[in-house]
Amino acid sequence: MPSDIIQWFPGHMAKTRRLITENLPQVDLVIEVLDARIPYSSKNPELRRLVGQKPVLTILSKSSLADPEAGRIWMDYYKACGRRAVFTDCVTGFGMDRLAQAVEEMLAEKRERYDAKGMTGRTLKAMIVGIPNVGKSSLINKISGGKKAKVENRPGVTLTKQWVTTQVGLDLLDMPGVLWPKFEDQIVGENLAITGAIKDDIMDLERIAYALVGRLRTLYPEMLAERYKLGDLSQYDALDDWDLFQVIGRKRGFLMAGGVVNTERCARALVDEFRAAKIGRITLERPLIKEKKNPAPKPEES
Repeated sequence: MPSDIIQWFPGHMAKTRRLITENLPQVDLVIEVLDARIPYSSKNPELRRLVGQKPVLTILSKSSLADPEAGRIWMDYYKACGRRAVFTDCVTGFGMDRLAQAVEEMLAEKRERYDAKGMTGRTLKAMIVGIPNVGKSSLINKISGGKKAKVENRPGVTLTKQWVTTQVGLDLLDMPGVLWPKFEDQIVGENLAITGAIKDDIMDLERIAYALVGRLRTLYPEMLAERYKLGDLSQYDALDDWDLFQVIGRKRGFLMAGGVVNTERCARALVDEFRAAKIGRITLERPLIKEKKNPAPKPEES
């Protein structure tokens, strides 16, 4: 079995924390971008403390890759917590109209105050924050009507802050995507690695794929069985997640000399197929733990 996922990820959290604090007085709204597949794990645990009373709009990106039913559960959770949240997808355009509506409604009182002071037409400003590879730059380009933010399917592309004008009545301050220095919860680190928020070249990809198998056999057993032609998963109940991972490798023909599973090749295939939703539309977390076997952590109350 591969070794545990590393717990320490270098980043520029101190710099980003300082940038958020210094620039917060300049903005009217904070837009927090989360990955719809991992709404809890992709949330920066320090953000609420940093922004104080500034209104926060939560955007759950990449929703076309996520489970729609799980998305409804998360939306109910946010409503119960009194938080405004919108599911979006920059590839399909899903949710963009709701995003513009949410911005307008959340800033209506601010516009009225500006109008009362004779500042009609003043451009409102928002700070957009999110972890690496969460879809922040894609969202900015979508609502700005052009390629104003650099986009790549890898973490750590946005390195400095930049102002961007948009088509939803806002100027956006794009902040660098950064991970917090240390994950107290092993599951959070695994989920971030599975979805690509952490660079693959610093990870033990076999460890990540093995963790993914554990999530899928619990949360989406039918999808896992169908994709990898496993038949009735109950026949593998005696196997741990690592052994089931190797069964998948054999089923896919990822074998080396002597019939040994090429675990590196199998790991790459599993992770890539999850990220491309070839296994199915999957959400790895729920806002409440309803079953003891559910590996998703319970989110903190806001």
